[in-house]
Amino acid sequence: MSKPITIRDVKTITTQPEGQRLVIVKVLTSEPGLYGVGCATFTQRFHAVVAAIEKHLKPFVIGRDVMRSEEIFQMAMVSGYWRNGPVLNNAISGIDQALWDIKGKLAGMPVFELLGGKSREAAHVYVHADGPTPKAVTENVKGYLNEGYRYIRVQMGGYGGRPGDLPKPEGAPPGAYFDPRAYCRNMLDMIEYVRSEVGFEVELLHDVHERLQPIDAVQFAKDVEPFKLFFLEDILAPEDLEWFSRIRQQCATPIAMGELFNHPREWQPLISGKLIDFLRMHVSQMGGLTPARRVADFASLYGIRTAWHGPGDTSPVGHAANLHLDLWAPNFGVQEWCRFPEHVYEIFPGTPEVRGGYMYPNERPGLGIDVDEKLAAKYPCEDFVEAWTQTRLPDGSPARP
Repeated sequence: MSKPITIRDVKTITTQPEGQRLVIVKVLTSEPGLYGVGCATFTQRFHAVVAAIEKHLKPFVIGRDVMRSEEIFQMAMVSGYWRNGPVLNNAISGIDQALWDIKGKLAGMPVFELLGGKSREAAHVYVHADGPTPKAVTENVKGYLNEGYRYIRVQMGGYGGRPGDLPKPEGAPPGAYFDPRAYCRNMLDMIEYVRSEVGFEVELLHDVHERLQPIDAVQFAKDVEPFKLFFLEDILAPEDLEWFSRIRQQCATPIAMGELFNHPREWQPLISGKLIDFLRMHVSQMGGLTPARRVADFASLYGIRTAWHGPGDTSPVGHAANLHLDLWAPNFGVQEWCRFPEHVYEIFPGTPEVRGGYMYPNERPGLGIDVDEKLAAKYPCEDFVEAWTQTRLPDGSPARP
């Protein structure tokens, strides 16, 4: 019996080539030149993820057989006793994705082949059209249509809409203020306007970002139904899961949910109850490719499709992992895409490319992506307190971002 290839070292790479702070894990093996990369990005708490990897998971995994990725995932999840939290899950994901990358390289196959092979040649992506007015949003939508995109998320004034001149109480603290009721009215007007200008052959999406009270969310989902969205994203917060059944009873607006999920009990009842239509989890937030593959299989039994989280705070390595899942999963729906600038492709050679509204793989073994550590080091992460997550209602009350 040949000697197993083992984990020799684990490196944690942080970089901020754009606004988001990214965490990449590089797992080095006992085989010279053989390594894998994975995404562990939790941009708002990146220091905590780095500490979890360096101080806890790294000593735990060194010396383990790289082929036993399932066992490593299971034991890493329970070895700290407390589990299913965003810091630990992202840390585990970095190692889990890197081990899948290594498996693919050893097999001489892309990861999608290890998952079961392609169900499609490329993955439909959606992009984000924003603007201060309905007309501006529409112009951005038309620009994306000219580039070949057919799935477009429409927002106006960012999450929660434009704050405007909200009547705040004296001494109100600073924050990202928004008016939920005004948001509902303004977004409905915007979506109606965009539909009237581009027609119904364009697939439109919208993200509520969990900012509504449950009863207002039910009403909004009903009100937006005539505009035939491809899906309405994060209409409720994870704390309000019981309300999804009310939305189902009231309308047929397709619902996507999950980017804040990190505990299996958050997605399991929504899938088994057929209460949503698309899974939106952040793959590193749930622990990596191993649990994502399992959840995609589970969702396929109930006719629920995937739409993995793919903003700028998913690293290019994470986008590559998303793409392998997209190409394999028979129940794939659509993939979020953030449109990286050119210098990101230089830092991460092999970053997926999008042409004509489709994301294509590069057919290299493993995840098909790497990280240039010297270039990444030119963009060190900055320490700052996030402003957009400090959301407030008109009277200054803290609200969910």
